[in-house]
Amino acid sequence: MKASELRSLSNEEIKQKEQELAKELVNLKFQHSSGQLENTMRIPQVKRDLARIKTILREKALGLGKEG
Repeated sequence: MKASELRSLSNEEIKQKEQELAKELVNLKFQHSSGQLENTMRIPQVKRDLARIKTILREKALGLGKEG
């Protein structure tokens, strides 16, 4: 997911997306440990998306980001 897409969402939608990705990450880690995960590159993708979401939420909380 691109940062520009996330910035266009409301805070509530971003937080909901964060929760979904956190659950997905737990499931992916469980599948990986049990040997059932086919696409192992999904784990770093989800981690990056989570970090991107947290960064954008922090920017919004501090009032940073693009105004106008």
